[in-house]
Amino acid sequence: MLNRGFGGSSLTDLIFYANDVLLKYKPKQILIYCGENDIAGSSTVTGDTVFERFKTVYSIIRSKFKKVPIAFISMKPSPSREKFAEIMQKGNALIKLFMEQQKRASYIDVYSSMLDANGKALTHIFIADKLHMNAEGYKIWQGVIAPYLVR
Repeated sequence: MLNRGFGGSSLTDLIFYANDVLLKYKPKQILIYCGENDIAGSSTVTGDTVFERFKTVYSIIRSKFKKVPIAFISMKPSPSREKFAEIMQKGNALIKLFMEQQKRASYIDVYSSMLDANGKALTHIFIADKLHMNAEGYKIWQGVIAPYLVR
């Protein structure tokens, strides 16, 4: 596995750096976790904006890798970004629907696994900044993501 993620990234960054972080490799699978910073970084970004940007990333990948499985890991419900929850849910829903219509594509829902019984983000799975996860949060992700990984 090769981790090409970089902190603070947005889908626009992924589009700009596609040659460096995606296209020069020979992946067996591509997992994308991105979109939250797009929303938090601009008051004009909507769920539709994230979806359109994701489709651009998807198109870039498919232009070179026709048969490589692609999975999108949903945006997560961070307590520090609760005010963006509706936008993230809309973006997630649009991407999910899109991915369900594609070949060799998956949508991985980590969002719902990170909610309590009242639909609020589990606070105990985050570090003090209430944005980044602790080991318990990553354990949840591991359980959700593992079944999608190509072996």
